[in-house]
Amino acid sequence: MDFASEADRAYANGAFIPQADAFVPKWRAAAAAYRATTLARLGVSYGATERHRFDLFLPPDTPRGVMVFVHGGYWMAFDRQDWSHLAAGAVSRGWAFAVPSYRLAPAARVHQITEDIGLAVRAAAAQVAGPVVVTGHSAGGHLAARMACDGGPEVARVVPISPLADLRPLMATEMNTTLRLDATEAAAESPALLRPRAGVGCHVWVGGQERPAFLWQARMLSEEWACPWTVEPGRHHFDVIDGLTDPASPLMAACLDGL
Repeated sequence: MDFASEADRAYANGAFIPQADAFVPKWRAAAAAYRATTLARLGVSYGATERHRFDLFLPPDTPRGVMVFVHGGYWMAFDRQDWSHLAAGAVSRGWAFAVPSYRLAPAARVHQITEDIGLAVRAAAAQVAGPVVVTGHSAGGHLAARMACDGGPEVARVVPISPLADLRPLMATEMNTTLRLDATEAAAESPALLRPRAGVGCHVWVGGQERPAFLWQARMLSEEWACPWTVEPGRHHFDVIDGLTDPASPLMAACLDGL
């Protein structure tokens, strides 16, 4: 496989996952099936544009709190409707589960996307009483971690999954022609260079079969924040989120136990 640079190779995921092209259609089919069978408030507005909407999935009884999932895609791809099925674990445990869309690059810079997620979390919290937990995957893991930092919404816990915790290496990738990260923004938006607010719990999650760069990113965040991290054996970047569908999974325990 040819890559434009070592940085591009380091942050390429699909090229190193068998049958990677099958995952997106599988996710979308599972998400559509879940939306059709679950109590939900779909397309709740939290801002000015069509991208400023979230879907809220609800248990049959009064929710114990709300868990927000922020999708990945290097801040450039996907939509809330691609991830509905990931609500299954939280809803089975009696929690509401919110999945926001957000503005994507190049229409928005990364710091603006962070602002979007802050608005979405606050809006979801206004819909459901109780603790707020934010998780997210890859770029969404970055955004979940940012919610624990100064200026973020009131949250009880964040669980970044395979997060991009230090954005500075991404400036050397081709994708930065779209992201437009510069040194100032990359530093200001890197959770590993920031600190979580007092009282916000954090647990970093990553797959054992992920690219070395993602293992490094996860470990760096856990060390800088002095918080637990879990390397889930056998999981790669695309299936590391599967535990969110299972109420009894260790990932769900990291998200919700004790709240």
